[in-house]
Amino acid sequence: MESNLIIQKLTQLEKLIIGTNKQIFTVDDVVNYTGFSKSYVYKLVHKNILPYSKVNNRTLFFEKSEIDSFLLQNKSKSISQIEKEAITYINSKK
Repeated sequence: MESNLIIQKLTQLEKLIIGTNKQIFTVDDVVNYTGFSKSYVYKLVHKNILPYSKVNNRTLFFEKSEIDSFLLQNKSKSISQIEKEAITYINSKK
């Protein structure tokens, strides 16, 4: 039982390591890279939220850089970043 879990975790790590070196992802690569479920990836594609390319009207491909941009698009600023921006803004208005 425990050895099956170890093998499963090693397989996941192997897929993740191999996937991070690729620049073009398949749906399975996106699932492994992001941790999203396959159905959620298809939902994002269906709603044109996640950028993709479709080859021969069948196979979906994704650019790693676009996946990264998608994952980081709603970035929240830290308090120190907000304070620095406020100081810069105040100093520019003097």
